[in-house]
Amino acid sequence: MESPFRIRPAAPADIERIVALDRATESLPHWPVAAYAAALEPATGTHRCLFVAETGQDLAGFAVASITRIETPDAAELLAELESVAVAASSRRSGIGRALCIEVIDWALQQGAAAIELEVRSRSEGAIALYRQLGFAAAGRRASYYRDPLDDAILMRFEPEPDQPAAQPRKP
Repeated sequence: MESPFRIRPAAPADIERIVALDRATESLPHWPVAAYAAALEPATGTHRCLFVAETGQDLAGFAVASITRIETPDAAELLAELESVAVAASSRRSGIGRALCIEVIDWALQQGAAAIELEVRSRSEGAIALYRQLGFAAAGRRASYYRDPLDDAILMRFEPEPDQPAAQPRKP
C-alpha cells in the first residue's frame, strides 16, 4: 500500500510554506525565515537537516535537526538535536510526525551521532508518548522553559543500541 504522504529533504522553494506552518502551529518557537533557510546551507560548524512531509501538493509537516561536535576530555562525539517538528492540524494522527522523526533519527545515525536529544512541552502527552515509542527516554526537566503558555520542558534522549539499524524504533 502506498503511503498517503511523502517525506523528502526540504528545498529553498519550501521555506515560505515551512514558515507558514510554523506560524500556524501555536506550540512552535516561530523561528525567523533566515533560521529555516540556514538549515539548507552547507555545514558551517553545525550540520543541519530540514525534512518536509507532503500530501499531494500540500505541505503537511516538517522536521529540523542539527548535529554538533562535542569535545570531551577523553574524545569527541557527535550529538544530534531534534530541534522542531510540526504537523499541520489537518494531517495530525496520520503517522506524519512519526515518519518525520524516523527520518531525522536515520539521518542523525547516518551522520555518526552518538545520541539524539530533544525538548518537549511537559503537557504534550501525545508527543512524549511518540518519542518514547521511538526509543527516547526522559533525561531531565527545565522548569518554566516554555512561554505562551508557560510550561516545563522535558528533556529526552535517544541512544541507539549497539548494532541497531538506522531509524529502527526500539520496542516500548
